[in-house]
Amino acid sequence: MPDTPSHVAFFGDAEKTFALPPAMILELERVTNAGIGGLSRRFFAGEFRHRELLETVRLGLIGGGENPEEAAALVATYAATMPVMQLYALALPIIETAMFGANPTKKRGKR
Repeated sequence: MPDTPSHVAFFGDAEKTFALPPAMILELERVTNAGIGGLSRRFFAGEFRHRELLETVRLGLIGGGENPEEAAALVATYAATMPVMQLYALALPIIETAMFGANPTKKRGKR
């Protein structure tokens, strides 16, 4: 089975790895009460909820190897206080990577 694609971004005080393996996708669907397809379509359209952004970042951190307590603390300290569009810019590539694989915009020829 191939490794889960991941995305690396600066978050908080260092570069962090974000990934949504199948178990984290299931948890994201559970906590947001939305399927990954509908959730990603809404993200791409800019029709998201703040909580969905926060949960995407938290679960992406856990999927990327962060322990759950540290992921929750990082989200509470850094993500919850970000301007919404800055948080969106952090969360969107996490969803893109889960849906399309690593470097999705490069693979689609947009960069």
